[in-house]
Amino acid sequence: MEVRYPRCAGLAVHKKTVVAAVRIAEGRQVRTEVRRFATTTTALLALGDWLAAEEVTHVAMEATGVSWKPVWHVLEDAVELVLANAAHIRQVPGRKSDVPDAQWIAELLAHGVIRGSFGPPAPVQELRDLTRTRKQLGRELTQHNLRIQRVLEDATIKLGSVISEVLGVSGRAILDALVAGETDPGRLAAAAKGRLKCAPEDLVEARRGRVTVPHRFRVGQPLQLGASLRARMAAFDAESERRREPFPPAVERLTTIPGVSEGAAQAIVAELGVDMTRFPTVSQLRSWAGLCPRLDESAGKRRSTRIRKGAPWLKAMLGQCAKAAARAQGTYRQAQYQRLKSRRGGKKAAVAVAASILTAVYYRLRDGVEYRDLGADPFTRRDKVKIAARLARRIRDLGYEVDIRQAA
Repeated sequence: MEVRYPRCAGLAVHKKTVVAAVRIAEGRQVRTEVRRFATTTTALLALGDWLAAEEVTHVAMEATGVSWKPVWHVLEDAVELVLANAAHIRQVPGRKSDVPDAQWIAELLAHGVIRGSFGPPAPVQELRDLTRTRKQLGRELTQHNLRIQRVLEDATIKLGSVISEVLGVSGRAILDALVAGETDPGRLAAAAKGRLKCAPEDLVEARRGRVTVPHRFRVGQPLQLGASLRARMAAFDAESERRREPFPPAVERLTTIPGVSEGAAQAIVAELGVDMTRFPTVSQLRSWAGLCPRLDESAGKRRSTRIRKGAPWLKAMLGQCAKAAARAQGTYRQAQYQRLKSRRGGKKAAVAVAASILTAVYYRLRDGVEYRDLGADPFTRRDKVKIAARLARRIRDLGYEVDIRQAA
């Protein structure tokens, strides 16, 4: 095979150590040298000095958890880095240790057979870390809310049956009074703030229960944790707002897509960045995100068409956007969802809408244009003749004669 990078290196990165294998091709002679470094800043700077002394131009490493990040940050200004998927460069069985791993990575890199993973620039990485942590805090808050609702059910407090949002403003006010020791159902119902859709007598009846001291304690602790988490989430939102200053036009353009809120647009930019030259075609972006059918065929039989594994954070966010778009009245996304749901089911329709939203995101970021919705009846306008022929055929099947003519 042709050697593309005669002076390259492969890194086997771990939490405490980095094994570096330098591969130097001089004519037909290949020289390999292996050294081991710690992952402290001083040791990583020494690794960078050694690579510079050997005139290494390209360095490849595996994406192993978060251990690769400090190595990447130290070396990214010195050499061209390639972040490889560990599953794509699996070593030949029988010789598994750090030294052969590093040498194998260097060998693959020298011949140009490693596909580099998507490594966004530093501002995008910083925004990505903030949005992902904020998402995790939201998941923790959801878990605390579910714990509270389980305790309420155990105490025969049926708040969830009469209030749509148990942990909303009114729900939290009622729970605070409950934790404080209030037991009268009427006074608990009076603690609700604003107007509720349920009848007052239903609200009072839902407050009757068998509340013990352990119940109050088990409700009070998650309530305090939830308040703290909401404050932390607000702080992350404010910091993300400051970090997204380099990308305001992109975020604003994405919010014009039905189903994409400002927070979702910010998270999408954090996962993708704004430079779409990394993905030459929108099909490659959908494949990277895991929103296209896998190719699993043998002996002429297709065994599976499930979607591929891809970017989990981006895929989850696009799934939420697809569900929101399916509820956006009078939009193309809602028409697309309803059309596919009737034939393929809700889950597959949501995946298709998510892929369609990602397609719109790609062209908004690549071309810098605003989103223009096709409206609620694009399929009717496009397929008028086919729809009329199908309906006429259906009428004939029922035993009637029908004559279709174009209206004046």
